[in-house]
Amino acid sequence: MDAGRQDESTNPAEEAPDTRHTNPVPEPTADEVKLVAADDESRRVSQVWRHPRLRLPKRVAVGLVLVLLLPTLAAGIALRVNYAGDPAPGTQTRNRDALWLGHAWVDGRKSEADVEALAARLRDSGIRDLYVHAGPLEHDGSLPATAYPSAGRLIAAVHRRVDGVRVQAWLGDKLASEGPDGLRLERAGTRDAVVRSAGQVLDAGFDGVHFDLEPLHSGDTHYLSLLDDLHALTRARHVPLSVASHQIDPLPALHSVAGTLTGHPKWWSQAFFGQVARRVDQIAVMSYDTGMPLQSLYGGYVAQQTSLALEVTPESTDLLMGLPFFHDDGIGHHAYAETVEAAVRGTRLGLTRTDRTRERFGVALYVDFAATETDWTAYREGWVREG
Repeated sequence: MDAGRQDESTNPAEEAPDTRHTNPVPEPTADEVKLVAADDESRRVSQVWRHPRLRLPKRVAVGLVLVLLLPTLAAGIALRVNYAGDPAPGTQTRNRDALWLGHAWVDGRKSEADVEALAARLRDSGIRDLYVHAGPLEHDGSLPATAYPSAGRLIAAVHRRVDGVRVQAWLGDKLASEGPDGLRLERAGTRDAVVRSAGQVLDAGFDGVHFDLEPLHSGDTHYLSLLDDLHALTRARHVPLSVASHQIDPLPALHSVAGTLTGHPKWWSQAFFGQVARRVDQIAVMSYDTGMPLQSLYGGYVAQQTSLALEVTPESTDLLMGLPFFHDDGIGHHAYAETVEAAVRGTRLGLTRTDRTRERFGVALYVDFAATETDWTAYREGWVREG
């Protein structure tokens, strides 16, 4: 060490100039004051959070979060597992599929060229039934004859061009099950009018009648009574009675919980689904609008729905799983997730695991006026021609 440098620094206070007054410390800015205050508040909250009295409430809060998140995570994993594996050979069309058609086919908007194009499409498919919108019903159950002026022309044209295809009248209405307006099934007179409307469309030449009444709550005995009366009519006419159904509870009693919390029970119980299936010749599950965010989850959900429906549908009833031939986007339907490809694969997986040799089984395509060529290709390549 240098002795001279050591001597020069033995008393630095005497050598250094006093700058305390010539260079005063600046006042803090408003932003700096806010940062200090926020830091103080953060430390205060941290101290409160670590207080021993909050030990039990903290545990309860963490437990509630786990109760909410773990079932959702477990359900997602289960659906993803449902989508795994390979469909068995032979799980493809039985030539019992169906297609929902819009009202334009019976109100005069469709031409002969349109019918010819439809016929060409049908020949390259497994479609046997067309559900042609001929309603809607009035809230009292009646149906104006003016609602389907071109029905006879369509029926004759389809019969002339495609062998074995049946043209059914698709009738429906909003039910007054969740609001003041709509059709009231609890009224015997309304149910009688619905049966008369079914006879009316059969008199017009339709090959069967298909009903879609929504929202229809699980356990509705008035609906079961209506189906008994309708089936008596269609059996006497030797034509099929077909219905569109809600989805089945993916978890036991979920429809009851959903109904209590939201007033809109989305699902039917599996037992009620079976009661409906035993009263009709065809039941088509509306297996779309699921809210699933991924194709794999949606496909796994359809696989589960297929299995649940197969377990309670009698061999004498055609069971059809709905395919989403539309592309809306919203909370309940994500077009990028609910694809025809995922639905077909899910349907085949459910059929593979539950009843792979069942003959009275198919898919139903919803709906013709929103379908794209991509939808039709996915149906043909995944279901009509085994992939």
